[in-house]
Amino acid sequence: MSKKKHNPVPYESANELVAVEGLHYHGKEPFPERQEKEQISIESVDLSYKGLDGPVKALEDITFNIYRGEFICVLGPSGCGKSTLLKIIAGFIPPTAGEIKLDGEIIEGTDWHRGVVFQHPPLYDWFSVRSNVEFGPKMRGLPKEEYTKLADEYLKKVGLTEFADKKIYELSGGMKQRVSIARALVNNPEILLMDEPFGALDALTRETVQDLTRKIWWETGKTIFFITHDVEEALLLGSRVIVLSKHPGRVIEDISIDFSRQIAEGADTNIKFTEEFYSYREKLLKLINSQR
Repeated sequence: MSKKKHNPVPYESANELVAVEGLHYHGKEPFPERQEKEQISIESVDLSYKGLDGPVKALEDITFNIYRGEFICVLGPSGCGKSTLLKIIAGFIPPTAGEIKLDGEIIEGTDWHRGVVFQHPPLYDWFSVRSNVEFGPKMRGLPKEEYTKLADEYLKKVGLTEFADKKIYELSGGMKQRVSIARALVNNPEILLMDEPFGALDALTRETVQDLTRKIWWETGKTIFFITHDVEEALLLGSRVIVLSKHPGRVIEDISIDFSRQIAEGADTNIKFTEEFYSYREKLLKLINSQR
């Protein structure tokens, strides 16, 4: 029995519910829905500590995911628990409730998978710049040839090759912070945690180190979790900004932004004077000020 051939009938529109013709879109391309698995998952995290009058809650029901290669900037009023959250992710302190996982494994204690950069770099003043950068991989038991090569690579990334033999006490504040960044990155951590790292620097040095940090993030693809009080700094560095409420800290805003990528790709650094930047800045300032 032969099969009857099907002759398709040309489509003719009739009584469409929606008809779209000549559509043109000139706005920003929307952020695509994420398909990859989260790198860090933060689930229902609380943190309480003992106070004179009983338990004090620092963080309450913190829940969000961090994806590989993101530059997360965290804002919020003083005392909202920003640094406390970073310390929990670093493994310095455990949460009172909830859990944080790195690549599916619960974080329990510190390890080299999470590098930390503080506002005041905990460097060894009596060591040279090179010795400070080599310290981590050396303690991990890497061969000298390997950790020397790694130190050279990261000293070059932070622009300190010619200062490799200087003692830490001979350096400026900005240089010390660059040593701290190199020292954290040389271990090839999964995520770089930065706790208000540029807060003590003067304006010009701060801008220089911000540019360096953005460049390293863009070139290495590292995930960065960055605490700051500065709204402009968050907008100029982050690919995403998370805002915490006043004490106890809760997530009250989580937005994706694009200024850092634009600058990394060569956009005019005067981007902070654009209407879009100003709009985000005012929105975040109002939100934070409403929590005081």
